[in-house]
Amino acid sequence: MVIAPKVEDVPAHALPFKGKLLSGDRNELPPAVAMSLSDTSPVTFTYREELTHDEYHAPLIISWAVPANWVGAPTGDIGVTAFASLSVSVGDTVLGDYTAKEHASKSYNLYTQPTHKEVDDAALAAVRQRIEQKLYKDEARLAQAVASAGKSPTASASK
Repeated sequence: MVIAPKVEDVPAHALPFKGKLLSGDRNELPPAVAMSLSDTSPVTFTYREELTHDEYHAPLIISWAVPANWVGAPTGDIGVTAFASLSVSVGDTVLGDYTAKEHASKSYNLYTQPTHKEVDDAALAAVRQRIEQKLYKDEARLAQAVASAGKSPTASASK
């Protein structure tokens, strides 16, 4: 069983404005950002994810010497820390900058093979949810900032 942080699961919905992805992978975006993409918007999203792995395991010779391990006691642990950052901008003006860091882990024993993918996926899902939570808490202010940026003299001149 993967132990991941409990992140409040809010039903995904599009943001009240559209933006184009300036940097990042479309397949790795939090759902709220993915639903709000438009190649024609002056608003830009910059998104980045990073994973770090750590693993602990008891040496095999010691693991076999401990009777509790014969019945499935944990002999190691895989840990993954996911870091994500999202910037929302209009031109050179940053409207919002969000970061999140989440950790997931999975223990294993003599009879199971460790797999990083399951733990990676859990950490990534948690960090994307955390970024999305921060966006949703700030979406009214962001919508107002986007609307104001569209009415600014420099934005009108560039149209």
